[in-house]
Amino acid sequence: MLSLLNAFRTLAVVAIVAGSASAQAAGSAMPGAIGGGLAVVGAGIGIGLLAKGAVESIGRQPEAAGTIQVNMIIAAALIEGLAFYAVFVGSQQFN
Repeated sequence: MLSLLNAFRTLAVVAIVAGSASAQAAGSAMPGAIGGGLAVVGAGIGIGLLAKGAVESIGRQPEAAGTIQVNMIIAAALIEGLAFYAVFVGSQQFN
């Protein structure tokens, strides 16, 4: 987990440097693209952790599987909707 956190810190530094370097070019959409990409990666990790927790919970309490699945699907849809919104905002940043 620590190596994953370090990888995201490195990615954030690279994104900040690339964003400030590309912001000098007029009309550059690079910062928006990087932001949208980071949002999608974050949403993918979030949905993966959500599914992991749901499967573990179903394994512990099989009788609550229906309720856990419904809640998992609703939460995954909300996370995915937020990721789509972030990609849309990032793509419209410089248009």
